[in-house]
Amino acid sequence: MVSVRSDKPRIRSLIAGAALLAGLAGCAAGTDDGGPAAAVPGITAEPCPKAVNRDHGCIYLGIISDLTTGPFTALGVPMVTAQKAFWDRVNRQGGIGGYDVDVHTYIRDNKYDPATHRRAYTEIKDKVLALAQSLGTPTTEAILDDLRAARMIAVPASYPSRWEFEDVILESGASYCFESMNAIDYAVDNFGAESVLAVYYPGDYGGEGAAGARLAATARGLRYAELETGQGAAKQAETVRAIVAQRPDVVMLTVGPAETVAIVGKSVEAGFQGRFMGNNPTWVESLLETPAADVLKARFMVVAPWKTFPADSPGHTAMRLALGRVQPDNALTSGWAFSYPLKAVLERAAANGDLTREGVYEALGQVTTVDYEGMLPRKAGNFSGSPNAAAFRESVVGRPDEREFTGVKMVTDFTAGPTAIGHNLNAPCHTTG
Repeated sequence: MVSVRSDKPRIRSLIAGAALLAGLAGCAAGTDDGGPAAAVPGITAEPCPKAVNRDHGCIYLGIISDLTTGPFTALGVPMVTAQKAFWDRVNRQGGIGGYDVDVHTYIRDNKYDPATHRRAYTEIKDKVLALAQSLGTPTTEAILDDLRAARMIAVPASYPSRWEFEDVILESGASYCFESMNAIDYAVDNFGAESVLAVYYPGDYGGEGAAGARLAATARGLRYAELETGQGAAKQAETVRAIVAQRPDVVMLTVGPAETVAIVGKSVEAGFQGRFMGNNPTWVESLLETPAADVLKARFMVVAPWKTFPADSPGHTAMRLALGRVQPDNALTSGWAFSYPLKAVLERAAANGDLTREGVYEALGQVTTVDYEGMLPRKAGNFSGSPNAAAFRESVVGRPDEREFTGVKMVTDFTAGPTAIGHNLNAPCHTTG
């Protein structure tokens, strides 16, 4: 894993010195108004195809998401919808540095397949300034070396702690690892939990969630066990047997919605008396339409990186107004919320007079807060300093409730438990947990 965040001040001073020498030689990349002096990937003097401001140039951003046949299409499609609305609002508010922003032209489908993702990236990489979305951890890893080489920033639609160690990744919200830490701390403080069983997918998502649960159990002196499980509701019989036999106070789930409903429903049916906590991807509103709905409402809680679609904040209100009449969906909230940091970085690059790949890369390390319009605390947008200093550790806890627009009622504000607060993030959780 390549990381330079922990040494940013020194590296940036070296780069700044090199840039000064280049400028003295008459080779500066930018102009005083924030625009490029020469051809730059993803920047044109001509207006965007659907320009709001016809006298502006155009910043092209790419999106590579799961849009047709992959397992996360139900997330990818609404996230892209929200991003289109987000950047349209930016343009209606005047754009950035004399440019409108286009996220329509270079949208590609990755089918949640790393090879397909890489082909899509290769197709658009010379035509965009940055990636406004790169959905998935293994898919984003497939282009990570190229992103580093090109100094191209990408906004991930995934939440492993490893992104804290990548200077070209512009992440938002708490990682799965911190979500799990906060979930276990919540269970201890509110339910008196003394034992934990982590049930998780193989791979980065599951490994991150289990690592956070393991770290929290150790920190709080809890009995801990873990069980890896495969995908598919029909494959959870062994998991259910283990839960019933071990009788933990809380089961931490880092799986998908189909596995969640099967595990929770069957375990309680078999006599399990404990509770369940789940990472954000364990939940979708349609679970309230299953026979296990009452059990989920009584025994299951979800931990998420931000509040749900109907929440009361200026950002949520702006999102709903921009989207108009849509089916409420928390994936819309995600697509809108994780777009704020890239807006802040582009604005900083424009203010620096360097809207180039290198300029955007440098601007990222200068951003210490982001105005999420209340959707996240400003401190969540700290992209300078070390991963341990910059990582956002707070999350929210929700309970299934069919009376809510997206089926979840928030029961906490943003909070970090003692485990997350005290954890030293000197390496990604999945490798150190």
